[in-house]
Amino acid sequence: MRILLDTHIILWALTDSPQLPEKARQLISDETNQIYFSAASVWEVSIKHSLSSAQMPVSGVELVGYLREAGYIELPVKSAHAVGVENLPHHHKDPFDRILIAQARSEPMVLLTHDRLLGEYGESVQVV
Repeated sequence: MRILLDTHIILWALTDSPQLPEKARQLISDETNQIYFSAASVWEVSIKHSLSSAQMPVSGVELVGYLREAGYIELPVKSAHAVGVENLPHHHKDPFDRILIAQARSEPMVLLTHDRLLGEYGESVQVV
């Protein structure tokens, strides 16, 4: 399975946080799955880090290093992904989450998230 991780799942997985749901841990560690991260998540972390390094202690540069070290595959944001956002229902307003959903639908892959509201987007989202 091709799995795109949302930003919270990325941060929990990289820090081996107890907040990472067991189902997510299993899916990420399953070697038959391909694990992706979006450039949008790096962008989100970079913005939050620049606003408050106390609330987001990892920088975008550090995050990319950790993601590559973990063997995750980078998914750039393409124009087709951006266009896909305009066709999404407005269940969720966060622009970072919306681009992740559009990417998952466009590629296709499954977005792995802990945000129950994103589950309203259907089969391209797996809430754990």
